[in-house]
Amino acid sequence: MRPGPRNLITDVAGLTVGNAEDHGIRTGVTVLLGARPFVSAVHVMGGAPGTRETDLLAPDKLVQEVDALVLSGGSAFGLDAASGVADALRAEGRGFPVGDQLVPIVPGAILFDLLNGGRKDWAENPYKALGRRALDAASADFALGAAGAGTGATTDRLKGGLGSASAVLDCGITVGALVAVNALGSVTVGDGPEFWAAPWELGAEFGGLGPARGFVPGLEPEPKKRLGEATTIAIVATDAALTQAQAQRMATAAHDGMARAIVPSHTPFDGDLVFAAATGERPLADPVTDPFRLGHAAASCLARAIARAVYEAAPAEGDIVPAWRARFSR
Repeated sequence: MRPGPRNLITDVAGLTVGNAEDHGIRTGVTVLLGARPFVSAVHVMGGAPGTRETDLLAPDKLVQEVDALVLSGGSAFGLDAASGVADALRAEGRGFPVGDQLVPIVPGAILFDLLNGGRKDWAENPYKALGRRALDAASADFALGAAGAGTGATTDRLKGGLGSASAVLDCGITVGALVAVNALGSVTVGDGPEFWAAPWELGAEFGGLGPARGFVPGLEPEPKKRLGEATTIAIVATDAALTQAQAQRMATAAHDGMARAIVPSHTPFDGDLVFAAATGERPLADPVTDPFRLGHAAASCLARAIARAVYEAAPAEGDIVPAWRARFSR
């Protein structure tokens, strides 16, 4: 496995990503857009999720493909971001045909960033407009760290953020991950700078610090956020041709990467979930072995993307917790 040329989820051909932020509110939206509709699925393991249109992603449902996926801050208010994306896609003539109407299929998920010090006294929900702006910004290249849905994110003691990573398998299939990290748990080990995800780092994509030394097992963590205040929301994508059931299995396997990179993860306080996206550009050469490899690659990419989210988050005035770079950069 090696990183793709950008080391971003957009190394999966046919996918672009757009970010939009409001730094006064300290929040934002990230949109994953397909050049054409793509197979999608979802798996939820957190105890406090916030979602839109995820029921239709089950393999037994009528709609098998989506137009875009949305990750947003704002808690329940952020679900409106997908409405802005759907409106814009409909205006472009995209959507699931129903008679003479087109209905864009835009599932989404939100994280809680309402207590991060930003201005939250809006008179009108800002997320619909942020969703449209993020869609308009969709590109193969996009910012990481305090950007998009990761703008106002935090972890237990460090600033969170938006992360991404990719991998090209020996068989030629590409896998990528995109994640907004707003976890109750920690992405670094103890009081040091080393990342839990270090064993899966490729090169020095999040500092090349290697595994932590002196880790003391058996410590019992205390939650520093309240019920519903945390969540890590992610997308794993591939250019492989997958059924919706196979995509769901890839999303399920990717949760291993979340558990490798955030300790603890999947708590009753978090709304952890993973979407899967499959563009279908590459047929599976081996229908048994390739899905096995895809699950492992998705988990590895997600672990790396989580560490990159925190590593890339730049400090800003008003941060309620320090950025990794402010605390540990030499």
